[in-house]
Amino acid sequence: MYLPKQFDHPSHARTIIRENPFASLISNDDDGFPFVTHLPIKLQPSTTDENDVSSDLLLGHVAKGNPHANYLKQRPEVLLVFMGPHAYMSPSVYPDLVRVPTWSYLAVHVKAQVRMLEGEEAKDAILKQLISDHEPSYAQQWRQLPSSYTEPMLNAIVAFEMRVLNIQTKVKLNQHRPESHAAMHAAYEAGNPSEKELALWMRRLGMVA
Repeated sequence: MYLPKQFDHPSHARTIIRENPFASLISNDDDGFPFVTHLPIKLQPSTTDENDVSSDLLLGHVAKGNPHANYLKQRPEVLLVFMGPHAYMSPSVYPDLVRVPTWSYLAVHVKAQVRMLEGEEAKDAILKQLISDHEPSYAQQWRQLPSSYTEPMLNAIVAFEMRVLNIQTKVKLNQHRPESHAAMHAAYEAGNPSEKELALWMRRLGMVA
């Protein structure tokens, strides 16, 4: 993606992925046209270098009936897009009038290599990690379900891990226009949930006190 240096924030990649784990998985179909599946992704940080996101693994699964399952086997290089909070930004945040509107947003693009995971144990492990992230209280219920139910469910999905090949992290919050920051933060802080998240990110970046 287009990534001007003032918006390049690789150190925030993991945070954005963890807070926005529902991603767009993109690869090519048999005609060479991009095919997209929207799915939850589990970030598995590197155990060797806690500061190197490029060593992380990403875990996911799709329905066996989804043609993407075969595309991943045939062409295992993919793009994952994680979108964070985003919102319109009015030119009224500037002290002068010779300005135009824009859009604030956070995004992470991950180029990755897919490795398919076989067997019910591997699939079950991924599902348990997703449950742990999103509804820990459901874990006990999942463990108590009869195998006559869980085995067909596991057989109906295709699980995989993705090794990071390249990662880009864009945090576009008008960092290069400090004269707008106070008014911009006030507007976002008083806005909808996505705008409030952008206000939080402005504070995380030290753009406002």
